[in-house]
Amino acid sequence: MKIDILVAEIGSTTTVVNGFMIHEDARFLGFGQSPTTVEEGDVNIGLTNAILDLQSNLGVEYIEYNDFIATSSAAGGLKMTVHGLVYDMTVRAAKEAALGAGANIHLVTAGRLRRTDLEKIKEIKPNIMLLAGGVDYGERDTAIYNAELIAGLHLNIPIIYAGNIQNQDEIKLIFQQSNCKLYIVENVYPKIDQLNVEPTRKVIQDVFEEHITNAPGMGKVREMVNGNIIPTPAGVMEATKVLYEILGDIVSIDVGGATTDIHSVTEGNEEISRIMISPEPIAKRTVEGDLGVYVNAQNLIELTTKKELAQKMDIFIEKLEELIKNQKPIPKTDLEKRFVEELATVACKIAIERHTGTLIDLFSTSGKKRMAQGKDLTAVKYIVGTGGALTKLPKRVEILKSIIEINNGLKLLPKNTAKILIDNHYIMASLGVLSKSHQKESIKLLKQTLMLQ
Repeated sequence: MKIDILVAEIGSTTTVVNGFMIHEDARFLGFGQSPTTVEEGDVNIGLTNAILDLQSNLGVEYIEYNDFIATSSAAGGLKMTVHGLVYDMTVRAAKEAALGAGANIHLVTAGRLRRTDLEKIKEIKPNIMLLAGGVDYGERDTAIYNAELIAGLHLNIPIIYAGNIQNQDEIKLIFQQSNCKLYIVENVYPKIDQLNVEPTRKVIQDVFEEHITNAPGMGKVREMVNGNIIPTPAGVMEATKVLYEILGDIVSIDVGGATTDIHSVTEGNEEISRIMISPEPIAKRTVEGDLGVYVNAQNLIELTTKKELAQKMDIFIEKLEELIKNQKPIPKTDLEKRFVEELATVACKIAIERHTGTLIDLFSTSGKKRMAQGKDLTAVKYIVGTGGALTKLPKRVEILKSIIEINNGLKLLPKNTAKILIDNHYIMASLGVLSKSHQKESIKLLKQTLMLQ
């Protein structure tokens, strides 16, 4: 069988391969899946098994394809450290750029690096470092000081500089004699209360594609792939941004085996924006590395307690203990699915609360004043569920509805008028990377998977 495009999504626990026809009549053909085989030392094993599963699902003996592209979060994705001047300004802007690009941030520092920071960096062994600091034509010394220390570590990794424009030539000189590849990007925080994260996001994704071969077996995958490879979260973000253009303010929630990611694209409510303490990016991603329904299932259980879980599932503690002990990456039985539904509900509620801003009261000599801080989701029209849990579980819609119910009046959560959409074919990440080369077809396929007319 000849397929136009195969898109592989190589996740931390599951590898999925989606088949698409895009010429003449864009349509989704089907998927195959298999457990990801990072622990076996070669993700290519899981990828091959997923392709075989796709063949079986399509009822064909072999598959040929014109193009093969991929997203990946296997082997922990892209480890990154971020270093800026003031946390609430340049550091936060740099962090937003990194998370939006799909990087996993392992260390964030503000101000001058200390010896303890340098020791942490050496322990982390990042794949990439982001250096920022100072608005354009503002403070210069901190970024230059940090650059000299970073260059002295001789890490042989890519360094992105996205700080004060006046420092660019000096930064080039500092890294000229180092073994680090330097990328000079527009300032992530060029003026007070102005974020400029998109140029840095793009460079981070480009670097990810260059260095993805570090994951076990990814070298073989790179030989098969003749198109883009981007981080899976970046694929979901790209798809969410495409949906924003056609639907308006939107948030997508991706519950996975290891993490729960929230992607929101909204300018927020105009009334809230007038009382916002500091700016937020239009497109924002948060990743909760402790909230996953398989790898981090124990964290979710501790956040809700076994007794409460057993009561909600109407089972004895002993049966719950058995489910926990024998949990599989992909639930099969009704009881196993029910168990993951409860875990996914906990993950969604906590993740959205962490992502969302809040109303606060500030007190001064003139009295109390109501202000807002963090991401405002009150203008969101659509909540989209994606990821293995929110596309396959029977109660996926109820899980997403539950996040609206947790609003205490102070959190800037979506209102109960927001509509729930499901990525029924589980292809948002695939369509995000596909949109880079076939945007028109990706829009059509997004409408199909979300069952929009």
